[in-house]
Amino acid sequence: MKPHHDLSRWAHDHHYALGNPVAERGTRLVLWITLATMVLEIGAGWWFNSMAVLADGWHMSSHALAIGLSAFAYAAARNYAHDPRFAFGTWKIEVLAGYTSALFLLGVAAAMIFGSVERLLGPQPIHYPEALGVAVLGLIVNFACALILAQAHDHGHAHGHGHDHAHHQHGHEDLNLKAAYIHVLTDALTSVLAIAALAGGWFFGWSWLDPAMGLVGAVLVALWARKLLTDTARVLLDREMDHPVVQEIREVIAALPSNGATQITDLHVWRVGNGAYACALSLLTHDASLTPLGIREALAIHEEIVHVTVEIHRCDECPPAKP
Repeated sequence: MKPHHDLSRWAHDHHYALGNPVAERGTRLVLWITLATMVLEIGAGWWFNSMAVLADGWHMSSHALAIGLSAFAYAAARNYAHDPRFAFGTWKIEVLAGYTSALFLLGVAAAMIFGSVERLLGPQPIHYPEALGVAVLGLIVNFACALILAQAHDHGHAHGHGHDHAHHQHGHEDLNLKAAYIHVLTDALTSVLAIAALAGGWFFGWSWLDPAMGLVGAVLVALWARKLLTDTARVLLDREMDHPVVQEIREVIAALPSNGATQITDLHVWRVGNGAYACALSLLTHDASLTPLGIREALAIHEEIVHVTVEIHRCDECPPAKP
């Protein structure tokens, strides 16, 4: 009978993303609030025969779709967290949802530009009382939703990794929550701009102000969407080799007590969770005492490095690494 060996020292699971239950509950609550407001506005627009209210109701449906995508991503990542088919966990489901939301925001910005230019070229009568009422209601709803998501963000940030490497903090950002938050903020922004434009048109007759504010809002939405698109695409494409953690790995290897006998021949680093990184490195050395387990223990001082694969090539005739 073969002896039983305890593999716990070497083997571990690949569930690196711990989830964000507070953010998941927050996005679900915001989704229900948005859906309720959408139904209310569509019903009121149909009952009172107000195109302004009806249009805002359908506009709210687009945000409900995007926030619903964020809530779905949290649930999917949680449900498939221990599925062995996902080599490094399911966290990127959330990132993919954020990327999709960013694309959706760019579409919203394009629609805003198209509608604003159309109104500038062909002005249409505006029902100011109804439109102002809708804008104020939208601002109140979005302000409440923003508070819910901001609290979820603060809770997640406070309960994240405990180390104090300041230059790593951007790596802890929940991109799925950020996507939902940006959708709420963009809607709140358009409500503020609409209130200002409608007030100017109602009291001063500046009908051009409404489409002009639409263009301003579209530009801001596009800028926010571009930033979110960049952040999520960086993760999905594993573009992490310029992150400070890469240099820290190099410094750990350079500080090994091998008298300059070890050098990195290959190094890959990528994200597998909020503030969690995996790395695969190949070393060339003529230090016989160097082991993969020793390398892992040396890198363990950086708690954001959660998975390490080490390949060691021994070469007694190789010259020492240059300092």
